[in-house]
Amino acid sequence: MQIVLLISIFLTAIVILPLLVRHSALLGLVDTPNERSMHTNMIPRSGGIAIFLSVSIVYAFFNWSLVLSHFFLHAAILLIFIVGLIDDRFDVSPRLKFVAIFFATIMLYQENIFISSLGHYFGFDAALPLILIFPFTFFAIAGFTNALNLIDGLDGLAGTVSLIIMITFLAIGVTYNDPMIISLSASFIAALAAFLLFNWNPANIFMGDSGSLTLGFVIAILSILSLHYTTPTSILFVIALPILDTFIVMTRRIQRGQSPFKADKNHIHHFLYNVKGNVRFTVILLVSIQAIFSIIGFQLREENDLLSLILFSLLFFTFLNLFDQRLRHRKKAKKKRKGKKAPPIIQESGMSDPFPVVLKPEHS
Repeated sequence: MQIVLLISIFLTAIVILPLLVRHSALLGLVDTPNERSMHTNMIPRSGGIAIFLSVSIVYAFFNWSLVLSHFFLHAAILLIFIVGLIDDRFDVSPRLKFVAIFFATIMLYQENIFISSLGHYFGFDAALPLILIFPFTFFAIAGFTNALNLIDGLDGLAGTVSLIIMITFLAIGVTYNDPMIISLSASFIAALAAFLLFNWNPANIFMGDSGSLTLGFVIAILSILSLHYTTPTSILFVIALPILDTFIVMTRRIQRGQSPFKADKNHIHHFLYNVKGNVRFTVILLVSIQAIFSIIGFQLREENDLLSLILFSLLFFTFLNLFDQRLRHRKKAKKKRKGKKAPPIIQESGMSDPFPVVLKPEHS
């Protein structure tokens, strides 16, 4: 049944995507390049519609009883998709997105999907007080949902990173025989596989916010569901790249005295693209890094939380110093300083001298 489900989702997406490529302009779902864009042509940004529709239509047909038994979960995903779609068409405010995620988190809470513990440290369970469970869950879901949206800056990047993360969660679901994790992750894997055929560089279609917000939200759900079997710190590795990128960019903005939410071109993918100037190379490198992190997270799923947290912290500081846009500017400034000739040195005497002695600068 699962094989038929996945093939049906893949084929449904394959049918929908060309239609969206052709008619997105009529829907007003076209991405116009701006100063932060990495593309120069107008590209349809309706891929999220194909991803969501292919999953929801086929998934509901094969798993209607599962949809009914987890109604609030699927309603929450629908809400995030609708808000993302509205944003693609009308550019809604970030506040509306957070309000939507807030109500979606309430729906998940009805399904007992929340974060109640931060792991075990020194033999003690770092359980959250009851009053903090919902706020922390909302913060975590909103943070990752937007984190995935932020890495959607190069052809194929967000889609392939999401694919790797979903495959890891599928492995967790199969290992511990969890039907919800298996169904949810496998369905989006099939839809993403079809989408990437059209989104790989040079892309014919973007996923838009309807895709990136929905995928980020679904991955956040899978992360919380996986906490029943894995440690919280291992999940950090499974979803590492979007988290590291967001933390690093916000840290850089704070260091510059800017708002951490200010949009710029200082993400990891911008840094690597500026170094190589090749979209495919940058995407393959970042996806490979995410694959390594996901494998580490899967291997650490039952290991000590403290050691995993220390390892992730070291990883953050390594990336913080490695992917620093300021290094490139400093090197340029240093080369300019070296290229300038030193000014002549005037030797001054204790008296006013109408004929100062001009010494040439010494060279080692």
